[in-house]
Amino acid sequence: MSELVLRRMTGADLAGVIAVQAQCYGDSLIESEAALASRIALSPQTCWMAARADGEWLGYLLTHPWPAASLPPWDGVLARGWTAQTPLVWFVHDMAVAPTGRGTGVAMRLYDAARAAAVEQGLEMSRLIAVQSAAPWWRRLGYAPVDAEASYAAKLAAYGNTAVLMEKRLSPEGDRRFDTTAAN
Repeated sequence: MSELVLRRMTGADLAGVIAVQAQCYGDSLIESEAALASRIALSPQTCWMAARADGEWLGYLLTHPWPAASLPPWDGVLARGWTAQTPLVWFVHDMAVAPTGRGTGVAMRLYDAARAAAVEQGLEMSRLIAVQSAAPWWRRLGYAPVDAEASYAAKLAAYGNTAVLMEKRLSPEGDRRFDTTAAN
């Protein structure tokens, strides 16, 4: 593999995100440009991209802080609407790795970079909604399924009927990694 470029995203990266998204998701999980752009704008420190040195996009990770008492809407335009006293979680919204980037370690490098930025911001809990049968991959990083509160039902359903709400506590020392062969 040629040299890997891993960096924080900017609004100028939206075209790359859209291209990788189209390679990774079915039509029911394609989000609008406005929704994707709002996530990058909300937390550019925790949104990362990976590409080859020649510019070929390999993947991206969109994450952001979010109030612990709610879930962000799927395909919704997000804005910071909370007070300094609002308890927040690190919400891992979307990890997508293009077919040419799979098996290269890009996903872990994206996750590690974004997690470090989230810990720097003082976030102690992480939450995500696993889609497309990705829950076993997230379990290997220490995420566990949680029962969705009734108030989350509609938002969770928008992610598809196999969506799994998961969370974990973040550690400043790094994440405990589990044996990837045991979960297969």
